[in-house]
Formats: sequence, structure tokens, C-alpha cells
Amino acid sequence: MEKGSITVYYGSGQGKSAAALGYAIRFASQGKSTTIIQFLKSETNTEYLSKLEPEIKLFRFERSKEEFMNLTDEQKQEEIVNIQNGLNYAKKVLGTGESDLVILDEVLGVVDEGIVSEQDILSALEGRSYSSDVILTGLNITQGIFEIADNVLNVKPEK
Repeated sequence: MEKGSITVYYGSGQGKSAAALGYAIRFASQGKSTTIIQFLKSETNTEYLSKLEPEIKLFRFERSKEEFMNLTDEQKQEEIVNIQNGLNYAKKVLGTGESDLVILDEVLGVVDEGIVSEQDILSALEGRSYSSDVILTGLNITQGIFEIADNVLNVKPEK
């Protein structure tokens, strides 16, 4: 059994989530399963992903249709609980190895916002199944995540 890798797409450019989705589609074409868990995404049209089930499954734990930074303090507290539930679900999926690929879309943003710590993410990654591949996306990368990653790609605009 081959060891899975950890890949990070980060930076100010567009296309990080799309690159991760492309990876998921490649896995699906090989009959492998993917779980995508989105964080800090305002509600987007993801109906097309349902056509890729059961190989690709998408989960969002946040309930608000607004962006996190535009929420009231009370709404933010509710969403923080939802986001932490999402991270707990990610730990379960990573630990059981039920998916060949786990994409934690915009998870680096929850560290930027102070919702979870870098250590929370590192613990989830350290507890993953040996053969599962993992992709993390977001704007900024922390030193600890950089060090544990096998592949780090900085997506930034040239123009």
C-alpha cells in the first residue's frame, strides 16, 4: 500500500479550489472516492457535484449564505460551532480512511480567522489513514502545515 500525500494550494490567485476539484475528478475516473469538506465558502452552486456521486461527496457545515466576515458576532459564534463540527467530521473521514482523497477546501482560512489553530489542522492530518491523499486550500499557509506537506503550490496572479 502506497503512502498518501498532503498537497497544499495556497496564495492570492484564483483556481485553488478548481485545481483540487480537478484532482478529485481524476481520482473518480480511476474509481476512487473523494470527500470534499468546504469551509468559509458562501453558498455556491454545487449541484453539478451531485452528478459525480458516489465517487465525489461534498459537505458544508456552515449554514449562513453570507460570508463569515460579514456576519454579526452572534452569527459568527453559531458558524464557529458549525465549522468546528466540519473539522471534527474531517478528522473522522481522515482517520477511518473511508475516502481515497480528502479535500479540505479553504481550511487554511479558518486558521487565518482564528476559528481553529494550526495545531488542530496538524492533529487532523497526523491522524489520517496511511494511504489517504489530502488537499488543503486557502489564502495563507502556516509554517507547521508547510513542513508537514509533501507538495506546496503557491497560486498567485502574474497580471
